[in-house]
Amino acid sequence: MKIFALQSLVGGFLDEDLKNFNKIFDDWCVQFESMEDAQLILDSLEKDEQIKIVEITPLSYPKYFFSKLQGIIHATREYEGKIICIVEPYMGSSFRIAICDLASKKVRVLGTRYKSALNAEGTFANLAFDL
Repeated sequence: MKIFALQSLVGGFLDEDLKNFNKIFDDWCVQFESMEDAQLILDSLEKDEQIKIVEITPLSYPKYFFSKLQGIIHATREYEGKIICIVEPYMGSSFRIAICDLASKKVRVLGTRYKSALNAEGTFANLAFDL
């Protein structure tokens, strides 16, 4: 499950008007099924040296593939067909671990709350929870 997009070197993804850049990758951004298609459009743009082709995957941009996943994603990991994330639901809140199922597109946020991303990292790194 891959999508390719065009991203400015200063951040932002090329919008469908091929002029503006969106801070967040969403359905309004130009998307390509192959690297070759993305390269064709990139070659046709004027400032192509300031734009690069990026690969969008569930591991790199989980919020695009799982719309129910909310908050700031601090880390992601793939394990047994699931994307596991350390999430801060809103700024200043406790950190949580979210399990996103690639097959069903369901998101489950675990009940345990962590005071910092570092505290969640141990559980996250060792998969010390039930999938």
